[in-house]
Amino acid sequence: MENNGQGSSEERKLQCSDVSKCFQLLESILDGEMGEEGKEILKEKLDKCQPCFEHFHLEQAIREVLKTKCTKQPVPHQLADSIRQMIQESK
Repeated sequence: MENNGQGSSEERKLQCSDVSKCFQLLESILDGEMGEEGKEILKEKLDKCQPCFEHFHLEQAIREVLKTKCTKQPVPHQLADSIRQMIQESK
């Protein structure tokens, strides 16, 4: 199995023992909540676990697309007023 230049002769495991916990950890790291410690944990995890490696890169790609595609666009003043009015009427 290719190790993507990580310098490790070990192969990544093909199944993760705790997918839910690992995905939460990876998302916390992507959110920037873990700092330098998180980067080390991430590197170790991705070197060893194929599902985590795939999830991380998919999540990273999705976030990048959202960041580039979801830009602030000016909203017509009339539309904003109409929405505010509907909200007030529904209360």
